[in-house]
Amino acid sequence: MKEGVGLSGQYSNEPMLDMYIFETTQNIEQLEMLILDNEKASFYTQEAINEIFRIMHTIKGSSAMMLFDNISNLAHSIEDLFYFLRELKPQNIDCSILSDFVLESVDFIKAELQKIKDKCNVDGDSSILIANIKGFLVRLKEENPSEVEINKPVSTNQPRYYIKKDNSQAIQDNNFFEATIYFENGCEMENIRAFSVIHNLKELVKEIYYIPENIIDSDESIEIIREKGFKIFIKTSKSYDEINESLKQTIFLKDLELIQLENDEKFEQFGSKSQIVVEVSPIKVPQTQAQASKEPQEKDVGTSINQSIISVNVTKLDKLMDLIGEMVIAEAMVTQNPDLKGFNFKNFRKASHHLHKITLELQDIIMSVRMVPLSMTFQKMNRIVRDMSKKLGKEVHLELIGEETEVDKNIIEHISDPLMHLVRNAVDHGIEDPKDREAGGKPKTGKIILEAKNAGSDVLIIIKDDGKGLNKEKILKRARENDLLIKSEQEMTDREIYSLILLPGFSTKDTITEFSGRGVGMDVVKRNIELVGGTVLIDSTEGIGSTITLKLPLTLAIIDGMNVKVGSSCYTIPITTIKESFRPKESDLIKEPDGNELIMVRGKCYPILRLHQQYDIKTDITNLTEGIIIMVEQDERTICIFADALLGQQQVVVKTLPNYIKNTRKIQGLAGCTLLGDGSISLILDIGGLIKI
Repeated sequence: MKEGVGLSGQYSNEPMLDMYIFETTQNIEQLEMLILDNEKASFYTQEAINEIFRIMHTIKGSSAMMLFDNISNLAHSIEDLFYFLRELKPQNIDCSILSDFVLESVDFIKAELQKIKDKCNVDGDSSILIANIKGFLVRLKEENPSEVEINKPVSTNQPRYYIKKDNSQAIQDNNFFEATIYFENGCEMENIRAFSVIHNLKELVKEIYYIPENIIDSDESIEIIREKGFKIFIKTSKSYDEINESLKQTIFLKDLELIQLENDEKFEQFGSKSQIVVEVSPIKVPQTQAQASKEPQEKDVGTSINQSIISVNVTKLDKLMDLIGEMVIAEAMVTQNPDLKGFNFKNFRKASHHLHKITLELQDIIMSVRMVPLSMTFQKMNRIVRDMSKKLGKEVHLELIGEETEVDKNIIEHISDPLMHLVRNAVDHGIEDPKDREAGGKPKTGKIILEAKNAGSDVLIIIKDDGKGLNKEKILKRARENDLLIKSEQEMTDREIYSLILLPGFSTKDTITEFSGRGVGMDVVKRNIELVGGTVLIDSTEGIGSTITLKLPLTLAIIDGMNVKVGSSCYTIPITTIKESFRPKESDLIKEPDGNELIMVRGKCYPILRLHQQYDIKTDITNLTEGIIIMVEQDERTICIFADALLGQQQVVVKTLPNYIKNTRKIQGLAGCTLLGDGSISLILDIGGLIKI
């Protein structure tokens, strides 16, 4: 198969391919959660078996339609396995082995989906996995012999679909059927779903015709299918129940009407393509009385869809966010235009105030649209804990708290890897072996808590374990050996000592394993979290456990800032970090012998950072009593920033700095930049970075 090619020979802009990726990703995520939940209970419920069978049937059909045969064949083998479990209900299944097979298959499909997204060859070899799954199925059949023939699908449930009177199940050489399929309102891309139905039927039929005929290349076919349903005429040797069972597996199926025809008279209209026409009279969607009482009467199925949720491409959201940001800047350019100085336009102030209100509402709405719950990211950690526990021979329980907490989607993308590292480290480094835990008076099963909660304009993600904790002496010893100490050990707090493990190349692991000991991982955590303006805090008690807190901003796009003047330059300080601002008194200033400046505020001393010295800015205001002090705090540490004057509070759009500037040591402490109303640029201060200077 050609690289990343779907049916039409094109790639990323193909709606069929986009829909395939979206639905398959959702299906395997749901599948993974089902497997993990049932494995914990040590048995698979019949409901779970039915759902897994349905998911694999869907993935099989859609993958075959897109010509991704390696995925389709693997899904088919799992479908066969769960069909056996569904029909025969064997006892004493090794759920652990069953889960391993399915999860390995999930990993394979994930890898292939990533290849599709990356426009690479979808060339993974699933043959070994398929052979193992088939071998497991053979063993199950040998251990659970049955006189019942289960090779052919037999409908075991009463169909919920309306079926006309003639449903003869007699198997003949040639059976003729007419089927009409109605998809759920709002499912979108009905023509592609119709094509999937035809593709799934091709192995069961001798001849097949459908109306509308041109379902792929004609957009009009979508409206026809919505209004009148998708009609299929089938010639086959299969029975009524076999065709019915196959059609019932259609994803987003709302209603199905299946009739067995007495002869092939209706097939005559397909003698030539010119005779294929769509009936003028609308097809009525059959309803039961109960359905009719619950559902509103719709005259036009295709045009009266009342959807409450729709899917939107992420790039469109990003573009909309950029436009809102530009609107905020444009508003500032109008309301703060230098040409307006000295004038008092009452109507202009009124109009600008109204514009500001609308801009704020727009900003709030787009920010809320971009907010994504942490639940999916948190749920992925279940798989990591499960796999590592099995490989390391440990018993670990993961508890999730506050997974409904929402953060900006861009932040979600940056914290997935850090969370994975932290959870892996908690299982590998933190949680002890069962024997060691019992010897220490602890429960045999270790516990990891993954919690998220809001804290003002920040989100806190807490990873807590009841393991052996961190050894301060061992950390200090390794830091000395690698020359990683930046100040006297006596001056370091416990939190600062524990934070040494975040430095590149630091590791207290004596042996290298599959999971750790190479001195990588924790520095990746720190780097990724700081990339989105967050911080990492570490607390630990030896023998009791460790707690790692990730402090993250709710959003990265637009912030409330205080603009300050330094010489001819402007800097913006995030409002959330400011404790107070004041003009200092000479009596409160302290200068140490080594030149460091401090200020006494209500009996406590705080260091002073002169912005003009930090960034080599020329200014006439160098006397501390002539300027302004802004006291800022982050991560429980406080400094006093000295500037010429306050310019005022303003909402600013955060623009990231280019990498070649970020890597310059001289600009340490800068989080980005923004455009002010007069067209000038203001640099946004990174308070956490300044505190570390």
